[in-house]
Amino acid sequence: MIILRRAKEQDIESIQGLAHRTWYVTYGDYLSVEQIEYMLDKMYNKGELLSQFEAGYIFLMAEEDGTDLGFAGFSILDSATKTYKLHKLYVLPETHGRGIGKLLMNEVLNLVKRADGAFLQLSVNRNNKAAEFYKKAGFIIKETIDLDIGNGFLMNDYIMEKAL
Repeated sequence: MIILRRAKEQDIESIQGLAHRTWYVTYGDYLSVEQIEYMLDKMYNKGELLSQFEAGYIFLMAEEDGTDLGFAGFSILDSATKTYKLHKLYVLPETHGRGIGKLLMNEVLNLVKRADGAFLQLSVNRNNKAAEFYKKAGFIIKETIDLDIGNGFLMNDYIMEKAL
């Protein structure tokens, strides 16, 4: 049985491990190993994750029999418009198709609604198959962006949004 729990700072190593185990499979077909490693280091170093916890980001862990299988992370983006952002949602590739991503997504949506959120936004690489997952969950493409993340790398993303 899959259990969802709120992550704590002690879960940072598990979050880092899950990111490393999912990113090469998720992005390997269209990003270079150098860009994947650069982004993992930039977004998942301990200091960055600690600062996200301190800034009020909420992380959820999906586990089964004591083993973490995936995670999601979100925060408030704009309090005036009650817009939240889903920053991260990753599930181990070998567990895809079991509904774990959907469980995490639904819990994020429930928590955002309980916090009186009106919108949930996310960024997804335009080549990522997850864009279809988000469309099925009711997200629409709000804009297309090319974001310079440094070191000569770009993120070619859709900004997607769901009204709650």
